[in-house]
Amino acid sequence: MTEASRNLVRENEFPIGSPVNISRRHFLLTSAGAAAGAFVLGFGVPVGSARAQQAANPMPPGTRVPAFLEIRPDGTIRFTSPFVEGGQGVFTAMAQIVGEELDADPKTFVVENAPTGSDYLVVHGKMRITGGSMSVRTSYETMRRLGALARNMILQAAAKRLNAPIAELTTEPGRVIHAASGRSLAYGDVAAEALDLPVPASESVTLRDPSKFRWIGKPVERLDIHDKSTGKAVYAIDCKVEGMLHAAVQHAPRLGLTIGRIRNEDQLKAMPGVHSVHSLPGAVAVVAERWWNAKRAAEAAQVDWREPGLDANAALRYMPADFSTSAFNDKLANEPGNGKEAENVGDIVKAFEGAKTVISATYKSQYLRHAQLEPPSTLARFNPDGSLDVWLPNQAPEQFQADIAKLTGLDPSKVKLHSPILGGFFGRHFLYPSANPYPQAIQLAKEVGRPIKLIWSREEEFLRDPMRPMAAVRFRGALDASGMPVALEAISACEGPTESVFGHKEDSLDPTALEGLTGKSYAIPNYRIAQIYVKNPATLAYWRSVGNSMNDFFYETFLDELADKGGQDPYELRLKLLQKNERLSNLLKAAGDLSGGWKRGPFTADDGSRRARGVAMASPFGSHTAAIAEVSIRNGRVVVHDVWEAIDPGSIVNPAIIEAQVNSATALGMSQVLMEEAVYKNGEPVARNYDLYPILPPDRMARVHVRIVESGAEMGGIGEPGLPAIPPAVANAVSTLTGKRIRSMPLSNYTFES
Repeated sequence: MTEASRNLVRENEFPIGSPVNISRRHFLLTSAGAAAGAFVLGFGVPVGSARAQQAANPMPPGTRVPAFLEIRPDGTIRFTSPFVEGGQGVFTAMAQIVGEELDADPKTFVVENAPTGSDYLVVHGKMRITGGSMSVRTSYETMRRLGALARNMILQAAAKRLNAPIAELTTEPGRVIHAASGRSLAYGDVAAEALDLPVPASESVTLRDPSKFRWIGKPVERLDIHDKSTGKAVYAIDCKVEGMLHAAVQHAPRLGLTIGRIRNEDQLKAMPGVHSVHSLPGAVAVVAERWWNAKRAAEAAQVDWREPGLDANAALRYMPADFSTSAFNDKLANEPGNGKEAENVGDIVKAFEGAKTVISATYKSQYLRHAQLEPPSTLARFNPDGSLDVWLPNQAPEQFQADIAKLTGLDPSKVKLHSPILGGFFGRHFLYPSANPYPQAIQLAKEVGRPIKLIWSREEEFLRDPMRPMAAVRFRGALDASGMPVALEAISACEGPTESVFGHKEDSLDPTALEGLTGKSYAIPNYRIAQIYVKNPATLAYWRSVGNSMNDFFYETFLDELADKGGQDPYELRLKLLQKNERLSNLLKAAGDLSGGWKRGPFTADDGSRRARGVAMASPFGSHTAAIAEVSIRNGRVVVHDVWEAIDPGSIVNPAIIEAQVNSATALGMSQVLMEEAVYKNGEPVARNYDLYPILPPDRMARVHVRIVESGAEMGGIGEPGLPAIPPAVANAVSTLTGKRIRSMPLSNYTFES
């Protein structure tokens, strides 16, 4: 039995402690990887001379077919995805793309996350992350070519078996056809011969004409939904190994504090099921036979926390005891200076001097949690051969492997990283300082001498979850005599997530701090976008749609403010400003048509409620969106009835996944604008769970209507672009309905009359 298959069998069928996985992958992998006729892949099975020689030589990422594909005798196809599935549908998209060129129905694919390795660095051929809405668009050609290479190898093997020229062979889904003799072979029938063939040169294969696509562009059914719906999907929190102990932690209430002493350590050790108590950097850990016992003991720990000393870890941000988000918000709004320029077009000074009307306003955003439903966890096991197995949720396997190797002093080849599917992520599972449990789990496994599974409770997660940044943007807008914008200046006081994680550079700007303020397509002739860098005491992170998540709110709501001051309808103003941009004009009109025709309001709906609509646009991650939201006020609370969103991602793979992603992004965008906010007082988060950090409940979700506009442009992202236009569309609708200009999020901080 191969190591790969050992790790994927049921616990009662392999009682020596490999991780439990009861998914439908099981039936493919309970036999040895070299089962008869299998077109297998690099899992320690015997290989022929051609493949062994090729395996020893470097190949461009995404071209070593055996690293990705296994074709079984029964026709099922195992594919190891370079991108981690977290609900966004990437497993299905990969099966569609590879299956299209392989000529294999995606429903025959069984997809799982790939191990670490250079073969999987397919993002621009240089790296591997699941984020930035990059998975499909950066690997599309590579994955198509991978399928075509595999098909070529199948054809070569079939030509030999049938004793027929390869030029006379064609394929139908899962079969090789020799029309001249009326013979055919299933892919699984020739997998054994194909196994030992060298992978052809990448440029030697011809890709299918898009007009002949069977699956790309079609709403192929998701491959991951069945297991998730039946409880068979395995997340990191589910993994088990033999001899495993459980661990829970109590973090210091403020980042940077260290343990002085544990006053009741003896009592903790005497609690039911407790194995041991440990002091970790900034945390107390309890190891027990069951996680609940560990959690109860960790919560009961009475700890004297100390302020950091001269030996404090410089990589961590110390949270001062007097920090409050309210005061920091005011600081950002009043930060002096004109900032460092990202964009400066036209003559903004002259434009403001000659303006008929000048409008100034300051807009603010809040800190946000990731609040993914699966809390962070890690399972760590040191092995007798000196290697280390680690199971943890992550969006960048090679980066985590390298960091673990550095942490432990092991060679990276000795660190085997397992990447289960994710229970939501939104940017949470990257390498943020102090924000991941794996250093704790590894230290505990080493100290205890047994495998450790550490789970952070939601309360501990909210103490260490790095946040979406806050920002305050000072706007100035200039209007001419006709009410049209002739100049716009935006100065953002903030810190971007990239400079927070990798360090601020005085000679450059962090694009993620300003995206959504920069890169706008409106034909405003003079504009200036700048940043005042303000370091945060809090640890910051990427959040779904990153800088666009707040910056499009700022820009699009201020644009509505300019429209009102100039006596312009906001929808018509956008059309005027985009009249030379056919792609975006068509997109905005598509959203208007989808909504049944633009009407701003206020107006009385059929149910007698007073309603209004707002509009906004965004252009993140290579795609473009236009959204319209319809709102009312009920019992002093904003109700979003409908959202109409048009999205132009250039070209598409699966329209059903796009629609699902727009719905998902709408939910998160609504949650942000209506209610989400991470508040700090006295250096500590007010909310430690969902009771004080509410996320959008189902009964407040809008009806979402989606239109996909395929412009034929270069493929853009899907997972994040649907979010940024939602908050400003909602806020603009509320401003129209109430007459109260909305300049900050969330709307729960406002008082509205029904």
